Amino acid sequence: MKGKIALLLAIGTNLILASCSKGENPPVADTSQGAAATTAVPGGEIKPGPGGKVIVVEATTDEKGNYFTPSKIEAHRGDVLRLTLKIGVHNLHFLPDSNPGKTGLPPASDMLQLPGQTFDIPITFAAGGYYFQCDPHAALGMKGELEVEDES
Repeated sequence: MKGKIALLLAIGTNLILASCSKGENPPVADTSQGAAATTAVPGGEIKPGPGGKVIVVEATTDEKGNYFTPSKIEAHRGDVLRLTLKIGVHNLHFLPDSNPGKTGLPPASDMLQLPGQTFDIPITFAAGGYYFQCDPHAALGMKGELEVEDES
């Protein structure tokens, strides 16, 4: 009986080790230009459209709490919202529940974990107000507002 248990344990261990070594390695951020050059967006940074600009929103955890800077943003279609991690672990999410009737909301960003890491969101939304949050810190008040201005 002990021999069968030992054999089963050996087989199980080999199966676990084999399954752990399969699959692709996760992508590694390019840090050749320093931490500020890393990005969570596949394919790198997104360029703004003609006449557009990059609007940097910093995500921070410090003695003041968890917050976005700025937390109120005005933008136009063609601009790019660039979430940049200062300190902590944060994301940016335009929740459908917080934006009733709004369409074309981007999915939640990845969790940024390395200082200087960024995530770009192109502003393709219709004119109007949009609310966003950091999912793990929303209950602590880490929320913001984006006002997309009319093109006229």
